[in-house]
Amino acid sequence: MISQVGYRKKTVNVNQRDFLVQIVPFDNGNFISITEGKEKIGTVVVSIGLGGRVSSATVIPSKSETIFLKMVSERVASTINGICLFSLNIQKELELESMKVLMNEIMEIIK
Repeated sequence: MISQVGYRKKTVNVNQRDFLVQIVPFDNGNFISITEGKEKIGTVVVSIGLGGRVSSATVIPSKSETIFLKMVSERVASTINGICLFSLNIQKELELESMKVLMNEIMEIIK
């Protein structure tokens, strides 16, 4: 049997779009996935926060949304002082309102 302790899954609706936010916490970081439509691994950014410094790298690049990906990943890594792996797979570009709502949802879950 697989334990689901700590695993979080939430559907967030913004501007008639449904995003599935999934977070798997670890002692030293989080894996965060946001998908729209089919659950697929999309663009992946990894960030590590140590002692007030944050470093990031793109593992799987994207044509768009790179600023949002990096911003969320770095904020989470900084907040938890650890590692954040963030995957985003969406059907079309995010508008500012969606970015704000998704960022707030993620920060609420990891706190």
